[in-house]
Amino acid sequence: MSISMRIGETVPGGDSLREAVIEAGARWSAVQRDLVTLISELDRSGDWAIEGSPTCAHWVAAAVDVEQSTAREWLRVGRALVELQVIDKAFERGDLSYSKVRTLTRVANVDTQAELSELAQRVPASRLRHAVAAWVARHETPEETEARHHDARAFGWNLDVDGMVVATFRLSPAAAVTITGAVDSLVVQKRSAGRDRDASADAPGAVRVRRWPSIAQQRADALLELVNSGGAGIATEIVMHVRADGCTLDDGTSISGSIIERLVPSAFLRALIHDAESRPINASGRQRHPTSRQRRVVKARDEACVDCGSTQFLEYDHQPDFEQTRRTIVDEVRLRCWTCHRSRHRRNGRSQA
Repeated sequence: MSISMRIGETVPGGDSLREAVIEAGARWSAVQRDLVTLISELDRSGDWAIEGSPTCAHWVAAAVDVEQSTAREWLRVGRALVELQVIDKAFERGDLSYSKVRTLTRVANVDTQAELSELAQRVPASRLRHAVAAWVARHETPEETEARHHDARAFGWNLDVDGMVVATFRLSPAAAVTITGAVDSLVVQKRSAGRDRDASADAPGAVRVRRWPSIAQQRADALLELVNSGGAGIATEIVMHVRADGCTLDDGTSISGSIIERLVPSAFLRALIHDAESRPINASGRQRHPTSRQRRVVKARDEACVDCGSTQFLEYDHQPDFEQTRRTIVDEVRLRCWTCHRSRHRRNGRSQA
């Protein structure tokens, strides 16, 4: 059961701490709206230049003591809301959070703001980027999308406070998946090889001294290895879900079939067909391990680990165990992350199935 509420509403029967958090969130949202509105007015007035600041964002960053990138984002949102009155009114009423407004102002215009505002009010902030990206894809031709993505491509890095270098890139989904897919494929290969060496630690009485690095650390190591090796020997499978309302990658990112076929001709491309009710078409068999088609069906059905909700490095777990059923059908296979999969079989005193 899910409960949706407008910012500022209290949870029926909730304790005072939860109510205090909701009320503080509502006040903070109102303050954020006032702040971006005032910054936009200051920008138009030109008063920021009196003290010699080169831009309004420079003055705000110094006056409020924030990063210039933060001040520039506040100014961008404030400028956009001057034209996007429908979104601004929803923001003022508390129907939209600052997080949602910031997302909408990147794509909305005067003609589309009402539809996008309604969309944002139906979707949680955590899923809004996917929803808006899918909406944009439905309102563009593949050629328009490709041209826009090409113009917006970027790659950069900067020094973090701890001396580490933080890098970011902006690529089209089809181009990005060639990188992310190769990284995760290498992580899985390394994990499978390491699991055999690590098996003795699971024996009764064994002292476990090895600790797996985090997923983020494994991906960092894999990316560095790919760069140093030139990417040789890595085969990447790209699964494209074909639905009545369009195509998506495995994570729900909307994508044009023509674009992915053209941009990643060397990748292993699979199409997973969904029925009229958006359910992946079933597949079954009596072999020990799920077939590639069964894995794609289970992935499309469960989407994340059925125990913890993680979407990182998922595995296919027989439930009931294969030793009991002697078959592999999608209705008896569950998606679990590495950790939950291993934990379940340890609790049951069995090896992974």
